[in-house]
Amino acid sequence: MQDEIYSIYHLSIQPTDFDAFKSLVEQIVDATANEPDTTTYEYVVNAERTVVHIVERYRTNGLLPHVEQTFTPFSQRFLALAKIEKLYVYGDTTSEIRTKLDGFGAEYLTPFAGFSR
Repeated sequence: MQDEIYSIYHLSIQPTDFDAFKSLVEQIVDATANEPDTTTYEYVVNAERTVVHIVERYRTNGLLPHVEQTFTPFSQRFLALAKIEKLYVYGDTTSEIRTKLDGFGAEYLTPFAGFSR
C-alpha cells in the first residue's frame, strides 16, 4: 500500500432506486475513468439490490482530485439515492485526505504487514 490508498464504501439503497442509481453511477464511472491516478474504481451490489460497495484504489495524490473535482458534481444526486453506512480507508493518508473523508464517517486502517503483487 505504499503510495496508494484503498477504500471500501458500504452503501445502503432502496431497491426501487437502483435503476436511477445505476444510471448515475455509470456517469460517475465514465468521468472517473479519465483520472490518471485512479487505478481501481468498481461498484458491486448484492442480489437484493439493497447493498452496494465501492472498491477504490488511488495513487496517494489521486484521491483528492477524485473527491473534489470528479465526484462533486454528482454528490447531491448520489447521496439522495444512497446512504453511506461505512467507509474503510486503507493506507497512509494525509491530513487533507482525512479532512475530506471524515465527513463520510471514515475509519482509517494503516498497514503493518503484507504485500501486493
